[in-house]
Amino acid sequence: MIIKDAMCSVCGATCDDLTVEYDPEKKTMNVQNACRMGSAKLHEVFNEHRITSPMVKKGGNLVECGWDEALDRAADILAGADYPLFFMGSECFSEAQLVGIKMAEYLGGNVDGNATICHGPTVMGIQDAGLVTATMGEVKNRADLIIYWGTNPIESMPRHMSHYAVFPRGYFTKAGRRNRKIVVVDPRKTPSANISDLFIQIKPGTDYELFAAIRAILKGNPVDPSIEDTTGVRMDDIKGLIEMMKGAKFGAIFVGLGTASSFGKYRTQAAAMHLVQELNSHTKFVMGALRGHANVAGFNQVLSYYSGYPFSVNYSKGYPRFNPGEFTTVDMLAKGEPDAVLCLAGDLGAHLPRKSVENLSKTPLITIDVAMTPTTTLSEVVLPGVHTIESEGTMYRLDNVPLYSRKGMESPLGFTKSDEDTLNQLFERVKKRKK
Repeated sequence: MIIKDAMCSVCGATCDDLTVEYDPEKKTMNVQNACRMGSAKLHEVFNEHRITSPMVKKGGNLVECGWDEALDRAADILAGADYPLFFMGSECFSEAQLVGIKMAEYLGGNVDGNATICHGPTVMGIQDAGLVTATMGEVKNRADLIIYWGTNPIESMPRHMSHYAVFPRGYFTKAGRRNRKIVVVDPRKTPSANISDLFIQIKPGTDYELFAAIRAILKGNPVDPSIEDTTGVRMDDIKGLIEMMKGAKFGAIFVGLGTASSFGKYRTQAAAMHLVQELNSHTKFVMGALRGHANVAGFNQVLSYYSGYPFSVNYSKGYPRFNPGEFTTVDMLAKGEPDAVLCLAGDLGAHLPRKSVENLSKTPLITIDVAMTPTTTLSEVVLPGVHTIESEGTMYRLDNVPLYSRKGMESPLGFTKSDEDTLNQLFERVKKRKK
């Protein structure tokens, strides 16, 4: 069987031009147009490590059980919790994330997502400065200058260059790569830097200073020569970059976790956004963030329109409160505050700091995922996840454009249609217990 225009659920590129040829009987699959990460993600459908049966912990070990038993155990944990944490991961649809958000509100708990440990500072920078942006279609058709700042897309988002920004031929960029100049700003020389027209090697943690210096020069203000020692970038290179920016017909800066985790955090991202705003006094310029996970942008969008805030939301007082550092996952778990955790399509056990994971291991944990992870091994209840290609729903691309994914194949799970269905079933049981 062949699925055309399938959508990938690995990274923020959310490529929707994949062709998947599969044999359900032989459990074989061939994926075209995807990068290695995307191909591996789709192969999870037939992976031997896939979770196909619910599990609960008995005697310190996870054992398979019936669907009703697992849901009842999960509902008992959540209904009995005073301060639950709902972590809505990204390799799932926004419809499922919304159910988790509503459950957190109903129980007076906390809700958070992947942005809490990746592009949270970027989202906060947008709140602080505002963002001049464009869709990836606009970038493909118009941009003649692409700047990658603090990111290495060749390795982290392989198809960003080939599908959206550098190599594809657009309406006004018919020669593709030959119509574009590429700049990479990074503390180390990456594979992406090797194909750039200009590589600027910056000292780690000095992104804010360089953003500020460029903006000052653009505004005609003098910059102290000490900027060279501070950032490690020669003044001639700074001025050369500025001339490239001013000479572009349509420029785009894509920031990565290198700037989001740089000193200054959201202030650094806000400085980049202010720089882009200043550049629009000279030419057309936009900015985007290379979101690491598929649909992490979707969680920020859905939670924002539902609560007014993009992540780190607390409902304990009956209304949403936003306070990164207090209601963020790492901080809450490090202090041992939640008395129950539900994790959807995420792997907290593999990515959080040690203290947070230690406390997570002592907290009743419910995990919904397609494969065994460090997080599932810590769980009291494990509910099988439904792969995105086996259901349908909405995912937001890195440029915050919502894309609807169609169902491509049947799920081997007979007890649930999707992650959204799983959470709805769980929510109904929680409501019965609370009433």
